[in-house]
Amino acid sequence: MNRHQKSARREGQAARQLKTTESVTIWERLASLFVPKKGRKLRTNRYMFRTSLFVVVLFLGLIGYLVKFTIYDAPEVINSPYNKRTTALSEKVLRGSIKSANDKVLAETTVDEDGDEVREYPYEDMFAHVVGYNSHGKAGLESAYNYDLLTSHEQLVDQIREGVSGEKTVGDTIVTTLDTRLQKAAYNALGDHRGAVVAIEPKTGKVRAMVSKPDFDPNELDDIWEEINSDEDNSCLLNRATQGLYPPGSTYKLVTALEYIEEHPASYGDFSYDCTGETVVDSVRISCYDGEEHGEVDLEEAFTKSCNTAFVTLGSTLNLKRFAALNEKLLFGQSIPFDIAVKQSRFDLDEDSQKSEVPQTVIGQGNTLMTPFHNALLMCAVANDGVLMRPYLVESVESADGAVIKETKPEEYKTLVDPNDAKILQKMLRNVVTDGTGRVLDTDLYTAAGKTGTAENEGERSHAWFFGYSNVEDPDLVVCVIVENSGTGSEYAAPIAKEVFDSYYNNEMKDYYS
Repeated sequence: MNRHQKSARREGQAARQLKTTESVTIWERLASLFVPKKGRKLRTNRYMFRTSLFVVVLFLGLIGYLVKFTIYDAPEVINSPYNKRTTALSEKVLRGSIKSANDKVLAETTVDEDGDEVREYPYEDMFAHVVGYNSHGKAGLESAYNYDLLTSHEQLVDQIREGVSGEKTVGDTIVTTLDTRLQKAAYNALGDHRGAVVAIEPKTGKVRAMVSKPDFDPNELDDIWEEINSDEDNSCLLNRATQGLYPPGSTYKLVTALEYIEEHPASYGDFSYDCTGETVVDSVRISCYDGEEHGEVDLEEAFTKSCNTAFVTLGSTLNLKRFAALNEKLLFGQSIPFDIAVKQSRFDLDEDSQKSEVPQTVIGQGNTLMTPFHNALLMCAVANDGVLMRPYLVESVESADGAVIKETKPEEYKTLVDPNDAKILQKMLRNVVTDGTGRVLDTDLYTAAGKTGTAENEGERSHAWFFGYSNVEDPDLVVCVIVENSGTGSEYAAPIAKEVFDSYYNNEMKDYYS
């Protein structure tokens, strides 16, 4: 080996040693990130601690996911029409019944002479939207409680007997909060109008009636499906009570008045305005209905007479950031917990909005949209001294032989309004009935409070609104009515609400449920 070869060999060995040294240094640096350098035992303890911590984090994440799935996702997954488990259940279980609070059958499955199962709806159109249907997809309670209706908790002896004989076990029964007498009154009162009626007990959150029109007969769904599913003009499959979005008109003045009271807790009574029937605020011209001149009014009188010009004047002074926060608190843009889906109401103003957007908004026009169900809940909160009870449609789930499987109890959802402010609003709502646009509800049968609304509707006749409650000292029932493209709230919506209230007291339902 010559001198040059020896030199090359030494250089190669040196390079390999340097590479090895660098590799060791890299691995030492990586190891130092996870384990200390002081002793094998300490390195092992640190490694075990970090591994344990990693496992605990994974475990807590899994627990969190399971909790989320159980509370939020499971009902939707279980009741999905694509869930193969429910399909398998339908082959072994006869779909359970749906009943009213006064023990009337709203939906049941019968078996004809050929052994074919037929889903029947004895009240035909009357409960079409809230009870729903079970063919061509599912809707209403038929969808929301699909799994319960296909689950049987019959006694074991009965299940064995039916299994031996080749019969299906009978699914559980859904007992609703709905009352057929009140539902019938609301259905008849709405007549041929398009719209919705909702009746809720403010102290419990129980929904006693929910009507939407145009409607359909779920018994005839196979024959009419193509027609009604493609009829966009009537949209009779739409539950207008929970899915219809409308400008709230003057019913929204309840929210505007509340914001003004909150901003002026000690001086709201000092508000004064001279109404001449028309005004211009922030370059927007606003008129009172039919240009009526209300003269000198304070806040209570402006509310009682539904004075638009007074409300746009006080509305122009509101703090928009606080106003937006109040609307969020009152469930605008929020998901409302309920047995069936409810569309989110919409409120678009914020502190960066143009001043010209305010006048229309504070009187319930502009881009503000509400569902009748949401509006009913606002009235429930006010009637219940500011506290909104969680609304519900299902009283209990029972086995076919009457055993209670699960039961819903009234519970508080949120405090939407300060109790003192709620008292002020209650007085103003009572004045609307005794001295204002809701006088049709001033009767000896019960006391009532509420607010009418007339919402303009782009080239069509106005939507008519009313929401209010009965027995003002100890509220029994909240009723909200929307009548599409009809006219004023005092002429079209308030009389419908009166028929519902009248039925409640004439049929002694108050005593029945107390």
